[in-house]
Amino acid sequence: MKQYLDSAKHTFHTYKQLGEKALSQVDDNVLNWQANEDSNSIVAIVKHLWGNMLSRWTDFLSTDGEKPWRKRDAEFENEDLGREWLMKIWEEGWQCLFTALDSITNEDLDKIIYIRGEGHTILEAINRQIAHYSYHVGQIVYISKLKSTKEWYSLSMPRNKSAEYNAGKFSQKKEKRNFTDDWIEKE
Repeated sequence: MKQYLDSAKHTFHTYKQLGEKALSQVDDNVLNWQANEDSNSIVAIVKHLWGNMLSRWTDFLSTDGEKPWRKRDAEFENEDLGREWLMKIWEEGWQCLFTALDSITNEDLDKIIYIRGEGHTILEAINRQIAHYSYHVGQIVYISKLKSTKEWYSLSMPRNKSAEYNAGKFSQKKEKRNFTDDWIEKE
């Protein structure tokens, strides 16, 4: 189970860094851009991730993951609060998640925790949040790429570089490693 937790943490770190690298490629005026009134801005997505992370991972072993203090609907309100504030809550949400993950023991993975009264093993809850957070980081990446006014720096495998990328991969010694190891910085 340690391997699972290590893999989950690595995956969360990967998506955190993908989001940060995408955000670094857009100007501040893009943070509140919406394709239409039913779509979310980067600000709304970050606020939602932050609210979800704090709610799900604060006292997660003893309280429901949907906290009574959470104001989920307000997370989707578009506010012009600036990049500094946005990055502050981005970091706060992720740190809440990583602190919670660091507290989990092998014996905890089969424990039942609740989200809106629905029971999940901790392993299931982690999988649920990996899917949820990667979905929203993907939205941030898409908006950032769509609205970037600079030449886009690829976050994974650059377009029209598959053969070169694969040649580099196949030239390496075969060993166990994560496919995203060259996408993210080591922490």
